[in-house]
Amino acid sequence: MRIQSPTVMKLGGMAIASVTRHWMRTLEYKALYYDRRVDPTVHEFGGPAIFLFWHEYIPFLFYLRGHCNLAMLLSRHQDAEWLSQASRHMGFQTVRGSTNRGGVAALRELLRKSRSMNLAITPDGPRGPRRRLAQGCVFVSSKLGIPLVPIGLGYDRPWRNRRAWDHFAIPRPGSRARAVAGPFVQIPPNLSRDGYEHYRQRVERLLNRLTETAERWAESGS
Repeated sequence: MRIQSPTVMKLGGMAIASVTRHWMRTLEYKALYYDRRVDPTVHEFGGPAIFLFWHEYIPFLFYLRGHCNLAMLLSRHQDAEWLSQASRHMGFQTVRGSTNRGGVAALRELLRKSRSMNLAITPDGPRGPRRRLAQGCVFVSSKLGIPLVPIGLGYDRPWRNRRAWDHFAIPRPGSRARAVAGPFVQIPPNLSRDGYEHYRQRVERLLNRLTETAERWAESGS
């Protein structure tokens, strides 16, 4: 049975935000940057930008980068309504839709938001395949003229939900959390189909390389 009560959804979102704050604040965070200007918390931030990270690590930046003038792309699926409600409590705005499925309305909303906000996309969401970058984020970057910033994230030997398509990562309380932020990746305008696929593969390889680096750093501690 699906819950459709707006009140229950709002209370559930508040609960998710509260649990996320209390759980994630126990972690030890460190980050490395190819270019410090990709961080929206610094004065030298070179945005606007479209931040990319894998779906399995949503709580990481959900906790660390709230109230950074960010709008997060979430699916229209009812299950995402819980996350949408929680996002508001964590300091994010949301865009509901998909850059691949029924994405015209989402693209228009992203265009509107991009005039005054940064964007955040999990490019393998909402249904996978895991760590496979969908072409939508490349298309959005090209059309809006806003660079991508891939961010690799990792925890020290997290628990994994193996039944979830993304093997959702749950960090152990008090463990290490690491981020490795890549450089700005500017996608040219007016690409051909082959051009979009070229950049899709390029960004996917980069995001996976950054993620693997962050995961090894978190596990080793050095």
